[in-house]
Amino acid sequence: MNPMRCRTAGELKRLLTVAAFAAVSLIVVDCSKSTANKSAPPLPVNVVTVVEKEVNEWDEFTGRLDPVESVDIRPRVSGYITEIHFEAGAIVKKGDLLYVIDPRPYQADFDRAKAEVDRMDAQLKLAQIELNRSKELRDKNTISASEFDQKAATFQGSAAAKSSAEAAKNSAALNLEFTQVKSPIDGRVSDQRITVGNLVQPGAGPESVLTTVVSVDPIYAKVDADENAVLKYVKLSEEGKRVSARTAKIPAWVELGNETDFPHEGYVDFVDNRLDPGTGTVRARVVLKNWNPNFITPGFFARVRVAGATPYRAALVADKVISSQQGLKYAFVVKPDSTVERRNLETGSLFEGKRIVKSGLKDGDKVVSTRLQLLQAGMKVTPVPEEPPAGGTDAKKTPAQSQNGK
Repeated sequence: MNPMRCRTAGELKRLLTVAAFAAVSLIVVDCSKSTANKSAPPLPVNVVTVVEKEVNEWDEFTGRLDPVESVDIRPRVSGYITEIHFEAGAIVKKGDLLYVIDPRPYQADFDRAKAEVDRMDAQLKLAQIELNRSKELRDKNTISASEFDQKAATFQGSAAAKSSAEAAKNSAALNLEFTQVKSPIDGRVSDQRITVGNLVQPGAGPESVLTTVVSVDPIYAKVDADENAVLKYVKLSEEGKRVSARTAKIPAWVELGNETDFPHEGYVDFVDNRLDPGTGTVRARVVLKNWNPNFITPGFFARVRVAGATPYRAALVADKVISSQQGLKYAFVVKPDSTVERRNLETGSLFEGKRIVKSGLKDGDKVVSTRLQLLQAGMKVTPVPEEPPAGGTDAKKTPAQSQNGK
């Protein structure tokens, strides 16, 4: 017998023995794990109860506060400033006196025009008397028809002269009135750009501006709506799911740069008639009451929120119960047999601090809120209720207090 063959056969036998022992060991370990799994207690987890509510999804735009009225105060007559009757930055009322232009030349013009009216009135009365006398003489055939016609023409000329004099008097009165420069609106006045003693004259250039007045209440928030948002609103309006801002006052809420929860309510009162091809936006504005006219002035940065669609019912949950994998949102729901199942979700924006879930959850579902990294579909758990429920809030909020998600 070949010794090498015997040695090889012996080694083969030993290898088979080792392999058999290893297989038995693996089986024993696997059985031990299976037994351990079967004997492991259910995993304790906190759960929240899904609550459905009527929700709004919001669109948000940025812009600036703008005055409803803004007026450049300019002189209507030439002259020297003799008086200033306002403090820079003060609130003024319509008709309040701001500047006085030296009225003496215009008073003299008015007096002259008034005297001319009186003179023309006297001439007209004389012409009337002579015309009446001419009528009597004509009836008696004492004067010729041409003489009568001359008297009638003199009367008509005197009447026209008086009308011209009265027009000149009215013009002089206007110029005299214009020496008192008054505010045409209620609002806040700017500074004095012209001081006493300076010559002013009418004009359209910036050098003729004496000051400016802007209204403060109500106030506009002007924004630019992007093309996609406008197209969405058009589609919703065509489907009857949203009224058009062109035909109805769409509610809107405003907040300033240091505010949250959009506390100031107004409505959309204007949408422009064209889209700017350069920016791809449409101008729109919201009108609202100025909640603090002493401090809130045109020019402040503002965010505006409007409803993006008709309100609808949806599930609300906290963001912490939602997991994400490769862009897919999901949550674990506890079934009646205390096992968990994975639900894929379609989510929306935030509403009253909770995430809108458009599909995947329904009212009353028990959603796991803790130890999510340990969960697998089909796993047994011990659900422990967590307060408050997923759809609850600590305090009642208005729709304007919801927040958009990112």
